[in-house]
Amino acid sequence: MSTSTTVRVAAVQLSATQDPDENLATCLRMIGQAADDGAQIVVLPEFCNHVSWYDGREHAFRMAQELDGPFVQGIAALARERAVWVMVNVTLRQPDGRVTGTNVLIDNQGAVVATSDKQVLMGSERDHLDGAMTPGPVVETPFGRVGMYSCMDGVINETPRGLALRGAQVLLNSLNSFALDEASLHIPVRAPENRVWVIAANKVGPLVPADRLGAVSQAVGVPEDRLHGAGESQVVAPDGTVVARGPLTGEAVVIADIEVERANDKRRPDGTDVFKARRPDAYGPLLDAPHGRVHPAGDPQVTVAVVQPAADGADAIPEAADRVRDAVSRGAQLIVLPELFCFEGGRVVASDDAEGRTAAAIAALRNSLHGSASHVVVSLPDDGAHVGMVIGAAGIVHRQTQLHRSARHASWVARLGDAATGIAVLELPWGRLAVVIGDDAIYPETFRLATLADAEVVAVPFSVQEPWELRTGLVERAGENRLNIVAASRPTPYGAGAVINLPKDFTLWAAWDKAFDGVISHPDVDLVAAEATTHLGEVSPAQAANRFVSKGTDLVDGRPWQLMDAFVKPVDPGEGTATR
Repeated sequence: MSTSTTVRVAAVQLSATQDPDENLATCLRMIGQAADDGAQIVVLPEFCNHVSWYDGREHAFRMAQELDGPFVQGIAALARERAVWVMVNVTLRQPDGRVTGTNVLIDNQGAVVATSDKQVLMGSERDHLDGAMTPGPVVETPFGRVGMYSCMDGVINETPRGLALRGAQVLLNSLNSFALDEASLHIPVRAPENRVWVIAANKVGPLVPADRLGAVSQAVGVPEDRLHGAGESQVVAPDGTVVARGPLTGEAVVIADIEVERANDKRRPDGTDVFKARRPDAYGPLLDAPHGRVHPAGDPQVTVAVVQPAADGADAIPEAADRVRDAVSRGAQLIVLPELFCFEGGRVVASDDAEGRTAAAIAALRNSLHGSASHVVVSLPDDGAHVGMVIGAAGIVHRQTQLHRSARHASWVARLGDAATGIAVLELPWGRLAVVIGDDAIYPETFRLATLADAEVVAVPFSVQEPWELRTGLVERAGENRLNIVAASRPTPYGAGAVINLPKDFTLWAAWDKAFDGVISHPDVDLVAAEATTHLGEVSPAQAANRFVSKGTDLVDGRPWQLMDAFVKPVDPGEGTATR
């Protein structure tokens, strides 16, 4: 493989019917269009062989394909003729009688070089399909290392994350989704959180047979006109930039030229390598068998605040105390300040009296809470560590030491948080609070640990460095874990924080208070203004108890925990990927 590779890719959106022959003809036509546009890799949507609705398992088995059957081999013949690589997704008969939703990678010679079964089944798919039994492969190709995943696999982080940890540079994503938040959130976030390319192809047209639309609409609670593929197939760069996107409706071939080697650079703007800085020794609980929530749900609603002092350094302490006092008077029960709010530019230097300033900040904030039951969350230096602290009127009630190294704090951070402790949770009168500080906020594993401990609200004192962190990163951490998030950063060109609230309307096949608008798991996002301010908002601890996005599909317990060994393997110091 060349060390510097530019390749033209195509994400194709199309509609499928109940007729496999008709669907094959559509696939061949669209592959031909992509090849005419110069594509070297063509990605097709999920379930290309048959519309994704079956009378039962026997019907699904009958309509499923085989790798040497006419559907797959018809596409293979065209791939050879047009000298293109193709990923097509079909329902596939397995030798043991199971039926899987499977991505099939075909090379430009027409050979099937790899398959990857869907790991996380969505709702009614569980009635007629079987999930993956092994992790999907990472495939060496002439244009880079490729991984494949499907639709619901990308609504949570584990499947694409595992592929990236095992070295994938380009992720191919097939979708069969009517959710608008696929294109706005779940597709694009997987690129920057893993520093890889994502090529995603979604369906258009009806996703159930025409004669079933009415019945399915009534059962799912989704209007008939919303039970159509949401299109917006796209190509996303490793920094989270959507470089090409298709329309919401109608067939399309979405073309982009990608520089594959950009996926080799895993560094943050401050130089932190986000793969080498991971803490596999802390991620063991992610591989434990699901056990469901243990703790009861918190309060329906809590008033929170993000405080942005105008002053910097030590001068920020009295101003922050005044703003906290004001927020409490306005009903805020939880107040979050930016990372290292009382240190110039959010950095600790040798000339600082770090311990003295930390003590002064704690004392001032404690006094500002006098007579109240509210709490303020800060991050401060403490005995050579970067520590998140929850402060009440009686003093510090909770500590959370940063787990991951970051280059910008390397000069003064001598120790990290204990891997065995991971992310601890504080029980408060209104619900369960976790604290995630600094660069811990960019790791999906951190928030999974919090939600496995039944956190309901996460306070995040951090520093925004990249556009994706607030645009999709923290939003996805809330959505995929069912967590409320209160995040505070110093004002930056990319934002200054957010209050991210879990809406009540979430689970399909259940009654909603509002009309379905195409959005399923995208939370409500209230961005903090990039200026000195006290920003009040509301979060809903009780909503964290509901993790079911559809019948039988739990966003947390439904993670592919049996297939996640890459999460706890050591990182290769040369490649920055989990040892394979």
